[in-house]
Amino acid sequence: DRSNTDTDQIIPKQFLKSIKRTGYGESLFFDWRYLPDGKPNPDFSLNQLESKGASILVARNNFGCGSSREHAVCAIQQYGFQVVVAASTERDGVRVPGFADIFKNNCSKNAVLTIELSASEVEWIFQAVEHHPGLEATADVSAQRLTLHTPKEISFRFDIDPAVKERL
Repeated sequence: DRSNTDTDQIIPKQFLKSIKRTGYGESLFFDWRYLPDGKPNPDFSLNQLESKGASILVARNNFGCGSSREHAVCAIQQYGFQVVVAASTERDGVRVPGFADIFKNNCSKNAVLTIELSASEVEWIFQAVEHHPGLEATADVSAQRLTLHTPKEISFRFDIDPAVKERL
């Protein structure tokens, strides 16, 4: 539940010592997931029991900003995420996208679906997760719908580039 998550927060630079594209999942959000002594941070959302095995990551706006490191997408994918949802918002008349362009392009090249929704829709998702621990959702690329399986299901329509849709 953060805005402006940059690629160094997604996969810190100290883990980029190899040109291989494997082994990054355990280091995803390392500085947030682990305490200085190396133990899991119990307050970080991905360390919560309800988050284990999650395949959809939800964030605020401008996710993947910063450097163009493709390793950030590798870390997300290798951790187990297949979809990243982020909010587009507007500040002082300027649109702030859900994703940084290079990050979004790297995701599409690596079969990670990016879904950009409005800030109010993403807020709704965060509230639903809070009220329904272990909430499940489905991203349907063909129908371009993200469905939350709450007692009363709710769906959000998303746009996707036709070429990316075909590839996915």
